[in-house]
Amino acid sequence: MAGDWIKFELATMDKPEVCQIADLADIDQDAVVGKLMRVWAWFDQQTEKGNAPSVSKKLLDRSVGVSGFCDHMKAVGWMDECDGVISLPHFERHNGKTGKNRALTAKRVSNHKTKSNACSVTPALPKEEKNKEPPSTHEAVDPRMPSEMTLDWHPDQKLLKTYSVHSGVAPNLFTEEARRAFTAHYEPRGQVNTQAEWVQMLVKWVLNDRNRAAASNVKPFPTRPSAEPDFDSTGWARDLVVGP
Repeated sequence: MAGDWIKFELATMDKPEVCQIADLADIDQDAVVGKLMRVWAWFDQQTEKGNAPSVSKKLLDRSVGVSGFCDHMKAVGWMDECDGVISLPHFERHNGKTGKNRALTAKRVSNHKTKSNACSVTPALPKEEKNKEPPSTHEAVDPRMPSEMTLDWHPDQKLLKTYSVHSGVAPNLFTEEARRAFTAHYEPRGQVNTQAEWVQMLVKWVLNDRNRAAASNVKPFPTRPSAEPDFDSTGWARDLVVGP
């Protein structure tokens, strides 16, 4: 048994992934959060490293009462499946003894900073946080991890496909030019979002560009001539000729 509690962020309730699962499963967001908690709790109690070779998606779907729920989690990057084995990505960061120890350490650091700032004392950070290693460049980006926008940012292709299909945006609209314009716009702002939120914003960016381009191609109807024109009274007629 890994423990009798699991880590849960308040921001999870409004994450884009939760909204996406709610749309796919046709249930409300609060119900999605409750069912996610049940799945995460099962993995925390029944597995050591987030791999479940002896359980099927069908069994977990029955436990949460929603057919296809595990597939919806896969669609947003919150569950993996390889050779019939399902697992939770980055389980060690959020679950198990190691993940929980990090969560407790982060809470102690936060409390220490708050108290130290109140007393104008420079906080001493625990060594565990200083020794935290950055994620490998070969590791898939966790869609739940917050980050600032950079000029070399590229969207996660799995998330991009999910959000583009859901929004009805053709994949060929996500050009390199669109990506560079998007990163150049947001990079100077220092805004922090999760990978999933950045991808969702990119989809909206491209969708707005498509709508603006479509609107700019609409030709206005010709203006009806005044009864007393102050220009050549026959000039406008040339523009209104109908037929060959």
